[in-house]
Amino acid sequence: MNKLIASIFGIGYVKGGGTLAALVTCPFIYLLWLQSWAVNPIWLVLATLIVTLLGINVGNKVEPFWGKDSYRVVIDEVAGMMVTMLFVPANIYYLLIGFVLFRFFDILKPLGIRKMEALKGGTGVMMDDVLAGVYGNIVLQVIVHFLHLHGNASLDLNIR
Repeated sequence: MNKLIASIFGIGYVKGGGTLAALVTCPFIYLLWLQSWAVNPIWLVLATLIVTLLGINVGNKVEPFWGKDSYRVVIDEVAGMMVTMLFVPANIYYLLIGFVLFRFFDILKPLGIRKMEALKGGTGVMMDDVLAGVYGNIVLQVIVHFLHLHGNASLDLNIR
């Protein structure tokens, strides 16, 4: 079960699994945005926290079998993508921009992201992607603020 969760039901076994896992997370975020009970951003925060803690746990459990930070573990990409979208207006364009930003920071690992991998076990597996998500979120927040400030209606198509 730990391997199934860590690989997000086998996505981690596919070439490009990290990108695919982040991409598969986008419809789930979108569907969460559509729920009337999920208008409050606390639901995405709670879901992100649960996925992150679950990822640390399963990362610790699969490391003895798969080795340190195995490519098969992609729950970290799910958590990172979710962090990228925290407190962002429900908007399909922002979701796509967030996906690109998250993958950019996750792949290049600038600004101390790579250092997070040195943390022990599942924490190291998860925290580099969480930090990539934080950087993606910061850049996305600037983009959202800039677009709203300048009244760009072409990207201001909120879901709700």
